[in-house]
Formats: sequence, structure tokens, C-alpha cells
Amino acid sequence: MSKLNVGYVGCGFMAQNVHLPNLRDSPQCNLRGLAEVRTDLGRKVQAKFDIAKFHASHQEMVRDDSYDAFAVSVGFVTQGRIARDLLRSGRPVFMEKPLSLTVRQAEGIVEAAQTPGARLMVGYMKRYDAGNQLVRSKVQALRESGELGPVTYVRAHGFCGDWIGGMDTTMEDSAEPLPIEDREVPAWLPPPKKAAYVTYLQQYVHNLNLIRYLLDAGDDAHVTAVDLDDDGFQGIACLRVKGVRAVLESGGLRHHSWEEHTQIYFRDGWIHTWAPPLLHENLPAKVEVYYGGESHRYEQPLPKDRWSWAYRREMEAYLRAVQTGEEFLTPGADALTDVRLVEEILHRKWG
Repeated sequence: MSKLNVGYVGCGFMAQNVHLPNLRDSPQCNLRGLAEVRTDLGRKVQAKFDIAKFHASHQEMVRDDSYDAFAVSVGFVTQGRIARDLLRSGRPVFMEKPLSLTVRQAEGIVEAAQTPGARLMVGYMKRYDAGNQLVRSKVQALRESGELGPVTYVRAHGFCGDWIGGMDTTMEDSAEPLPIEDREVPAWLPPPKKAAYVTYLQQYVHNLNLIRYLLDAGDDAHVTAVDLDDDGFQGIACLRVKGVRAVLESGGLRHHSWEEHTQIYFRDGWIHTWAPPLLHENLPAKVEVYYGGESHRYEQPLPKDRWSWAYRREMEAYLRAVQTGEEFLTPGADALTDVRLVEEILHRKWG
């Protein structure tokens, strides 16, 4: 297939250290253009990645018919509005998570993705981690065989730590200030809690999305109980996901690596997956399967793509799906569910 002409909006941390390098290095992509409101930064990043075109705004970029697809990663509020404008041009869009800060805004973005020719993929890289994909296939197989009995419980633990993992993050910078974002948050949220709301949302939509993915739950998820500290971060949220009790443990830890793992319990065993530091470019999630019951054993299976990076596999999947027309693994309509769940969790705390 011919390469896709891709236009990218944004020159921040994720753009420079993750998405632009992955697009530049992909054999499926011609990284044709870059849009950035801070002109001095945009020109430096354009030169660094040898990008042919520069645009001073996404509105200017979207008027250019030479692009086959777009990608965007900027501030959490702004990127949703930009994605909506790009989608209305009738072309596919990749955007970083979260989809939005509110269900109302998310619904508007998903509606724009219904424009003929448009499709939206949201950057939930955990679903593209080769280890997590192995876990999902194991869960499905064990459910079908009944070997370990029914799924009884899910524990998702995310205490964070060093997510950079030693990655070289030398970046181009700008003397121009970022535009001030008008953060649209739920009407029930007390104004002093805005920053805490955004912090929880941007971190734990990942874990909520992964639980739903591993259980193949779709939108079948709701919150049952919440016990969070006054910071709105440290604590637990209890959910029912496709009929299974799930607990999300959130918090902060000054950890030398990345302290995040997910465990799916069956009656007679479990499957456990440990996330690597997120920017570790060559390491998927570690997987352990425990078989209990009449006999006992452990397995530590490796995925076929055992030296791989979830972010790179994510972008490859986006480009491939745009070329072939296959469905996105992380479509915008599905990502709306995670925004809803975060609103439910924090509404119980502060609403």
C-alpha cells in the first residue's frame, strides 16, 4: 500500500518523544505536515523531524486536502476541540487520551466522528501492549474452557512512579507561552477541585479502559462505591464490570520504576500482568498465570512480539486500520465510557 500523508498537531512532550518519532519511522507513513500555535517551537520541531509542511494552526492544516489522516496531542481540553474540527473534515484522527474532561464534550467529539469519511482512535496504548493482548486471549480461553472456574474479582493497582524509564527526552522548547486552556469540567465539581479532577482522569482512564478490555465488557461497567482521600487521588473505587467486582487502587509512590499491575482472579487461579515503565521502548507487560485447584503450577508466558513498545504498536495499528478500513481497537465511542466512569467516581466524592 502507498504511504499515508499524515498531519500532526502539537509539539509537546508526547509529540516529540513518542508520536512524531513513531510516525517518522513507520514505513506506512509520510509525516507530511505539522501544526503548532507556538511558531518558534513548531519550526524547530519541523526541522528536527524533517517535516515538509508547517502550519500555524490546525485550522490552516485542515484546509489542506493533501492529508489522508491526522493525529493530535496537546492539552487535555484543547486536543478534544482540535480533534472535533479535524474529524469534521471527513478524515481519520488519532488523539491522545483522555477523550475529554466531561461526558458532554466527549459526546460532541464522538458525534463529529460520524462525519462521512471520519473515524476516531484514542491513544489507549495499554490495549496495544503485546503482554496485555496475551492476557486478554488467556482470559477468553480460560472462560471458554472453564478450567479455572468463573472470573470472581479484578484488582487494578496504579501507584505510578518513574514512567520515563531512562528514555532520552531531550526536547525543543519555546519562549512563547502556551495558550491558556478554558477547562470545561462537570458543573457539579467544586472549582478548587478542578486540578485534582484532571489529574485523576488523565491517569486512571487507562486502568478503567484496560479492565473493560480484558473482560471484553464494552459499556457494561458502573461504579458501586468510592473511598478516596481529600486529594481525590489516593484510595479505591469499586465497580461492577460485566457482572464482575473490580477494584481500582489509586495513589502515588516515589518508586524507582513503574508500580502498576492488574490481576484477574478465577475461582481456581489468576492471571496477573505488570506494566513496564511507560516509555520503555522495548518491553511489554509481564504476564503470570497461576493454576490452582487439584494441582498447582505457575506459567510466565511471553507474547510473540516479546521485545516491543506499546506506543509503537499503537501507532502502527492506527496507520494500518486507516489503510485497510479495519475497526479501531480503541474507538472514540468506546473511550466515552471511561470519561463517564471517572465522572461517576469523582461525583461520589465531590458531587
